[in-house]
Amino acid sequence: MTTNLTSAAAPVRAGRREWTALAVLMLPLLLVSMDVSVLYFATPAISADLRPSGTQQLWIFDVYGFVLAGLLMTMGALGDRVGRRRLLLTGAAAFGAASLLAAYANSAETLIAARAILGIGGATLMPSTMALLRTMFTDPAQRAKAIGLWSGVMTGGVALGSVMSGVLVEHFWWGSVFLVNLPAMALLLVLGPVLLPESKNPGPGRFDWPSAWLSLAAVLPVIYGLKEIPSEGWQPRYVLSLALGLLCAALFVRRQRAGASPLIPPALVRSPGFTPALLLTVVAAFGMMGSAVFTTQYLQSVLGKSPLAAALWSLLPSVLIGIAGPVTAQLVQRGVHRGYVVAAGFAVSAAGFALLAGAGTDSLWRVLAAAGLLACGAVMVMSQLTDLAMSGAPVERAGTASSLLETGTEFGGALGMAVLGSVGTALYRHEMPATAPAEARETLGGALADAAGLPGRAGASLLATAREAFTSGMRGAAVAGAVTLVLAAAGAAVSLRRTGAGQD
Repeated sequence: MTTNLTSAAAPVRAGRREWTALAVLMLPLLLVSMDVSVLYFATPAISADLRPSGTQQLWIFDVYGFVLAGLLMTMGALGDRVGRRRLLLTGAAAFGAASLLAAYANSAETLIAARAILGIGGATLMPSTMALLRTMFTDPAQRAKAIGLWSGVMTGGVALGSVMSGVLVEHFWWGSVFLVNLPAMALLLVLGPVLLPESKNPGPGRFDWPSAWLSLAAVLPVIYGLKEIPSEGWQPRYVLSLALGLLCAALFVRRQRAGASPLIPPALVRSPGFTPALLLTVVAAFGMMGSAVFTTQYLQSVLGKSPLAAALWSLLPSVLIGIAGPVTAQLVQRGVHRGYVVAAGFAVSAAGFALLAGAGTDSLWRVLAAAGLLACGAVMVMSQLTDLAMSGAPVERAGTASSLLETGTEFGGALGMAVLGSVGTALYRHEMPATAPAEARETLGGALADAAGLPGRAGASLLATAREAFTSGMRGAAVAGAVTLVLAAAGAAVSLRRTGAGQD
């Protein structure tokens, strides 16, 4: 049965059916977020089997995230028109089929195509799950709790994906990292029609295809440029990519303001609290992903952990993620002003950066504690900002609102990796002596490779110097991150002051 909901619908408390449906929705959401990192430890096995070129290997890794980010806005708006459940189930079928294709791919080209289809499926699943959540949980307190769980699953999935790939590749063949998607998608296809309500915008107007293409042309070049700059530097092609994306973004905004049936209605952006929530979400993702650039390398390249050991250690901070969302929701329900809770979340993440700024070359527990604070702060912030934005947006535009927030998360993450990664790289290069080999002066990975080829004490000396230089760069980037998040905390306390204390 299809329900054409409006924002005027009276809140009704969700029962066992809705919470069971939420549990079903969490499975595909977890897998979509895991697929961002699921190839981390499968890449060597894939390279040995399929023999991809260097360019093909990059596309195998990156095409999923690029397609996912580029299509979020289009799929969110499409779900509002054709029905969120219909789009979710269609995306689940595509995701499952693409997972099967990827698992048994016999060429690099086939695997790239399968990963691209996975990105398309992921772009339908992410905004649809949030939009359906908004539809099922109309009671503010229950919605806040559900969104807290949603945020925790999203954040934890990225960390779990890398560990899952390491365990599976160690015991099975590389295609098994994709086959784990099939049971969850099959369960969604069976239970979704029974448990999930259908809902859509009753008066969507004509779908604005030119805006859909413009959104793709805006997001893809910007995300691509920001992701490449930390490792490759400010090369002309990446700067040109950023400029092209920003130009298309300006044209996209102009079309939304002038169009008769825009993809992103200006009224949605003007809804109470939506724009501050969107901007602060970008900053939260900036801090979360910007720190991950350093902590993952630190565990492997500075402390010398194996990839699987490093991934298992990185799971430790994730234990607190599942607690942060529900606890935050309880604080708001007890009357603590939402703006202060969000500001506190930014302060917790800033404390994580401050802890990271004091790390040395043998500071495992300090770095893990810093990562835990950063993750908890991010969940505190994002769960509340998501609830604020979704509660203020009309129910008929829930898919569009969700896709905007998720696009902001992708953009903020790429921006954090680019800016903080560039700060860390600049400090690393400054700390490395001019007498070091050229590759060693560029990156820590280059220094590790050069040190392996040097005899005895010379190799050990280069390795120690490079690890200290990387740690110095990480400390500098952590200071920049802490300052950014302290400013965000102040901005949240001010900009969210009028959103109301407690649940809206």
